[in-house]
Amino acid sequence: MAVSSTSSTTSVLDVESIVSQLMSVEQKPLTRIATKEASYQSKLTAFGSLKSSLSQFQTAIKALSNISKFQTATATAANTSVASAVAGASAVPGSYSLEVSKLAQSQKLATAGQSSTTDVIGNGVISFDFGTITGGTLDSSGKYSGASFASNGSGIKTVTIDSTNNSLEGIRDAVNKANIGVTATIVNDGGTSPYRLSFSAANSGSANSMKISVANDPVASTALSDLLANDPAGTQALSETMTAQNAEFKVDGIAISKSTNAVSDVIEGVTLNLLAKNSGSPTTITVARDTASVTAAVNSFVSAYNTIASALKSTSAYNASTKVAGALNGDSSVRSIQSQLRGVLNAPVAGGASAFSLLSQVGVSMQKDGTLAVDDTKLQSALKTNFNDFAGLFAEAGKTTDSLVAYSGASTSTKAGAYAVTVTQLATKGSTQGSAAAGLNITTGSNDTLQVQLDGVTTTITLSQGNYANADALAAEIQSKINGDASFVKAGATAKVTQSGGVLTITSDRYGSASNASIVGGNGQADLQLSAGTTLAGKDVAGTINGVAATGAGQTLTGADDDDSEGLSIKITGGTTGTRGTINYSQGYAFQFNAIVDSLLDSDGLLAARTDGLNATIASLEKDKLRITDGLDAIEARYRAQYAALDVLLSNMNSTSTYLTQQLDAIANISS
Repeated sequence: MAVSSTSSTTSVLDVESIVSQLMSVEQKPLTRIATKEASYQSKLTAFGSLKSSLSQFQTAIKALSNISKFQTATATAANTSVASAVAGASAVPGSYSLEVSKLAQSQKLATAGQSSTTDVIGNGVISFDFGTITGGTLDSSGKYSGASFASNGSGIKTVTIDSTNNSLEGIRDAVNKANIGVTATIVNDGGTSPYRLSFSAANSGSANSMKISVANDPVASTALSDLLANDPAGTQALSETMTAQNAEFKVDGIAISKSTNAVSDVIEGVTLNLLAKNSGSPTTITVARDTASVTAAVNSFVSAYNTIASALKSTSAYNASTKVAGALNGDSSVRSIQSQLRGVLNAPVAGGASAFSLLSQVGVSMQKDGTLAVDDTKLQSALKTNFNDFAGLFAEAGKTTDSLVAYSGASTSTKAGAYAVTVTQLATKGSTQGSAAAGLNITTGSNDTLQVQLDGVTTTITLSQGNYANADALAAEIQSKINGDASFVKAGATAKVTQSGGVLTITSDRYGSASNASIVGGNGQADLQLSAGTTLAGKDVAGTINGVAATGAGQTLTGADDDDSEGLSIKITGGTTGTRGTINYSQGYAFQFNAIVDSLLDSDGLLAARTDGLNATIASLEKDKLRITDGLDAIEARYRAQYAALDVLLSNMNSTSTYLTQQLDAIANISS
């Protein structure tokens, strides 16, 4: 009897279930990595929130680290239609009587009427000088007779008129574009020749009247000068429609005259804005300390600190009842930040720029929960007795014992402290003085130019021809030409020209070694006696701060490198050489907090290092995930192949078993 075996493909194993269970075991490392990554991401998010909180804290604190926040005053006028007032840090509390009799105004001039705004007038160079008109009379047509004009020395300004702008409109636009302190407009007066060009001086005051000269091009054509030339002491083509005048008023009965209606040098620390003449009795200006603003600043400081303290506490806290910890619980960087902030609060402010050195002295104290609180009664008492010392407790501040030594600033390297100041040389200005009295007759083509070197810039000026009445008038002319020269204006260089006994002196307005003033050429040099005069270079201030030689630049002394006073700047405005007292420099609480947060938020700071580390760890975990994930595909494929083969083997064994059982049963039947 033939025997045959059979093969079965019936599945014996649940391969899918087996592989799935095995793969869940293989994927456990991924689960562990995901858990770690979630923890690190949570920390990263928490650090992001902490950075945001610190940034908000810094915004609040930075405003309080400015000394001006704590030196405010108020100034009010009883009659606000007559004046308004603004008080600065140096304002002294008090009450002042103000009586305004005249407001300052700018001079205005107008040309004769023209029939068109676009017709060609003529070419040339228009020169504007500014000064004072004295004597004589002003008639109803706006013309002076018997008057004289004296330049104020601020500089003659010029505007060139050529074929591109030689109409009324063109002149207007050229003057306005030149930005020389004159505004030009065209007014239509409704007459037969209605268009009148009007010039208005930008600066008010009687010393800012205009004198307009015109150099025609070509000389044969006088159309431009016929329209615009205006000398209050000579030919006048324009009419004065508004006279320049000073503001005239009284403060506490003292008569005062000022060129503008905004006056900041009458009542110390107070700017008066004069608005109208008094119609009746004088009005009162009241200056008081702005304790409300300082109170608000102190409370803002406390609120800002409490907010960041709360943020640090919540992100690192552990709730024992819920067994839930903050994302940064136990993190050393959070403990470091808390320690730095508390360290500032626990230490007194050094330097002596304030009578206060501890917050508790002004009613700010630490509570048991780590927050700050304000005792308003104690705060108001401190404000009443030592208002001016609040700045040094909160902000960066400097205080000098010599009134002619002023604190200018400090650097990040400056340490708080009291530093002795000694001056060995006062700053001076560069100057040149003539050798004899100058000639007063200036004639074109012979002695009308000077080559001037001022603060390192050299240019040639041309003096207006004429026989000057006196040396003061000549000095004013030279000063105007120097200060009006475009090269000097661009460089910010200005000078004063004075005379004594007819001898001219030109002095730079700048202090220090960069200051110089000399005449190095020009055909007017000899007649003005400036070719063989005495020239002195400017000198920088010299001295020591904290007993160490400081760096002098102009009137400013700056503390030496590698000394505690490094970067500390003071300005010596006068006095004598020798010992000049002490500069006390303090870094208040708000200033110190701002410096700490700057360091923490810096790209190389603590928080950046922590977040960079977390990001690097997360990136490493991502690489591990990718490596494990790539291997899982191969492992799953191997498991499937192995168990599929085992399934086939077991299935075949089952088939063989069934076949053998059948054969044995068949043999047993044959035997029976």
